[in-house]
Amino acid sequence: MANRTDPLAKSIRGTNPQNLVEKILRSKIYQNTYWKEQCFGLTAETLVDKAMELDHLGGTFGGNRKPAPFICLVMKMLQIQPEKDIVVEFIKNEDYKYVRVLGAFYLRLTGTDVDIYRYLEPLYNDYRKLRRKLADGQYALTHVDEYIDELLTTDYSCDIALPRIKKRWILEQNKTLEPRRSALEDDFEEEEEKDEDEPLATGLDDEHEKDYYRGASPTRERDRDRRRDSHRHRDRDYDRDRDYDRDYDRERDYDRERGSRRDRDRDRDRDRLRLRDDKDYGRERDRERGRERDRRDRDREHGRRRSYSRSRSRSRDRKDREDDRRKRRSSASPARDEPKKKKDKKEKKEKKADGTDHPDPEIAEANRLRASLGLKPLNC
Repeated sequence: MANRTDPLAKSIRGTNPQNLVEKILRSKIYQNTYWKEQCFGLTAETLVDKAMELDHLGGTFGGNRKPAPFICLVMKMLQIQPEKDIVVEFIKNEDYKYVRVLGAFYLRLTGTDVDIYRYLEPLYNDYRKLRRKLADGQYALTHVDEYIDELLTTDYSCDIALPRIKKRWILEQNKTLEPRRSALEDDFEEEEEKDEDEPLATGLDDEHEKDYYRGASPTRERDRDRRRDSHRHRDRDYDRDRDYDRDYDRERDYDRERGSRRDRDRDRDRDRLRLRDDKDYGRERDRERGRERDRRDRDREHGRRRSYSRSRSRSRDRKDREDDRRKRRSSASPARDEPKKKKDKKEKKEKKADGTDHPDPEIAEANRLRASLGLKPLNC
């Protein structure tokens, strides 16, 4: 519950405000002692007291990348999402420099491009010193204007990726932001007006000095031309920087377009090769299936031949065994059947003697009757 975003908070750049901080850094902040003890239950009013106690700024430091109190307070501001007026008051605070830097960092994360340039560029005139804790735990000296320039010109600060903002000259072209004026220009204009309106000094005997103050002195004209040239050179440098930024953006867009075109060509070639590989794979698969089918047919035909030859050899072996058994039986039967043959011959002779084997059935029946009565058979 202590790490949840305020339910009334609005989405920033289409996401939860706390998601502007990377997940790893966010989890380290949630586990930090300063977050648990000092940032618990803070509101927009009580957060000012904690910001006034800051004595340095920084992201993470040490071997375990421990988050600094500055980044913890930034995370707390993202969680409670204070109003814009409060953030502007943070930036305009001239008594506490770390409160000003804290408000500037929060506005850089959540503000619009116009607001960022409008409220952060005046801080270029703040030259106060700041202590910044580095990644190794050591402190380094910096200034407010240097840190503001880092927020406006870089994409990474205090271990947090800053959202991208438009170039200033683009906003000037769109008439959403007025051209920037340096504070030194006002000083130069005041000095020129002072020189033009300054009355002639009395009691000057040197004619050269009188001519100088009247405006006819070549030295004064030379100074005025030098100041005008300095302004012209500064404007020219600014225009050159703006043209350089425009050319750089144009080249970057061209490189991006060329890279995207190269990626499309690469994807098209990859798809073509994939289709070709799929076709080759399909042909190879069909060819392999045909080989497998032919192999199965050959194996089936070979199996039938083997089974047929095996059955023929089995039947041939069976026939050979029966022939051998028959031969053995025939070779052993003469000695065994000799008494039986003699008995059959004797019975045949007896039958022939009593006439019962006569081919005529009537005579054979009569002979059997006569044999039973003890009479001789009929010899017909």
